[in-house]
This record gives sequence, structure tokens and C-alpha cells, in this order.
Amino acid sequence: MKINICGINIDKYTFDEVLKTITHQALTGKTPQYVVTPNAQHILTLQKDTHFREIYQKAFLVVPDGVSLLWAAKFLKIPLNGRVNGTDLFEKLCAMASPAAGIAPEKGLKIFLLGGRPGAAEKAKEILEARHPGINIVGTNCPPYGFESQPAQLELINSQIKAAAPHILFVGLGAPKQEYWIYDHYQELNVPISIGIGVSFELVADMVRRAPVWMQKMGLEWFFRLIVEPRRLWQRYIMGNPQFIWLVLKQRLGLSKFD
Repeated sequence: MKINICGINIDKYTFDEVLKTITHQALTGKTPQYVVTPNAQHILTLQKDTHFREIYQKAFLVVPDGVSLLWAAKFLKIPLNGRVNGTDLFEKLCAMASPAAGIAPEKGLKIFLLGGRPGAAEKAKEILEARHPGINIVGTNCPPYGFESQPAQLELINSQIKAAAPHILFVGLGAPKQEYWIYDHYQELNVPISIGIGVSFELVADMVRRAPVWMQKMGLEWFFRLIVEPRRLWQRYIMGNPQFIWLVLKQRLGLSKFD
């Protein structure tokens, strides 16, 4: 079942249902698929970016990363079944990929990490291997800036991923760049499931601080991130949040028709 928030159809699954669906696709999927994780900023971008919207429409799963979507759904009287935070999803899927989890073959699910700041994917790999002995992270790659327009770099990256043959490809390039890249390459790569996860490598590697748990539970993670990285994020939150609220209000009042 899906619900419509500002014209974007979002899957109404619990966190555990999303985990089960993704791991099943990773193990048995013969056709490559990808997952998108919208927040309020994505919703705003999707209003004007038709290519981004097309990518969303063809996604295997569209799961609510931002707590603002939960609030919006409740306000619109079409409540969701909980948040599916991208970083939590990344960490939990990695835990489930470990042979100790017992859901996959003897060597577990193979994982590949693409993107992040220099050193982030490698550091995240080290931390995850320490947390989950036996986890099979088959490769990492932090591509140089502008790689997506450099054929030689794209060929190198794609060759590395295809040779590693992961079950799950995590892509941390930021939105919408990561979604563009996944959409352009997921069929060629033939990875069962690809997921865009933003700054999750940096958060796991402790290169970017994550909000305390109490702030996460209260829906204030965005405020914490704004305090930590004001120059990079002020426009997203100070300018973007009121625009998102206005879109939701118009939907509630019937002033806008979203298909």
C-alpha cells in the first residue's frame, strides 16, 4: 500500500517489513532494483525535477527517511507505519548481511560501498567489520568530484562493482546525484538491490556527528545537523522546511491536486 504526500507515492511499510523486503530481493531478485529514501528536501526537488520524479516512480521501494514525512502523513490523515531512516537502514542491513544473522548463504550477503567523503567508505567498512565479524564487504570506492561525467572513471567504477558482484550496493553521493547515478547504471551493474543513503558512511565512520537518540526520537535530527553544518545545510532547512509545510497545507486544504 502507498500513500500520496505532495504528489509522491510512499510505501506504507514498517521498518522491519522494509528490511525483509530488501533482503528477500537481495537474495532472490533476478531483476536489479533500487530503493529511494525521501525526506522533505526530496519532496521539494521532486516538484520541479521531472527526471528525479521519473526515478522515484520506477523505484522498487519508496520509504520515508525524514520524520517530517511522518508528521505530514498524520496531518493529512493518511498515517505511515514509522520512519525508515537511511542510516539505520544501512546499519541494520549490514548486520543482517553478516553470516551470523543466518538469513543468507554461509558467507552472508555481499556488500559494496560507493561514495562518501574521502576515506568515509573505508572507515565505515572497518567499523562494520569490527561490529559484525565475517561481514562480506567486497569493495569500496570514493570517486573523484565530477566522475559521473567522465567515461573512463565510470567504466572503472562499473567494472569494479561488476567484478565484486555484490548483493547490495549502498551509494552515498547525496540526493539527487546518487539517485541519478543509480538509475543510469543499475541495469548494467545487475546488482539485486541498490540504495541511496546520503551521508550514512560519514555517520557510521563518525566523520559527521549524529544527533543524540533523544533528538532523533523527537524529530529534531535536522536541527542538530543544522547546528553541526550550518553553512552547508542552512538553505535546505531554513528555506526548505517552510516550503514543505506550505505544500502539505495546500494538499490538506485541497488547494493543490497531486497525482
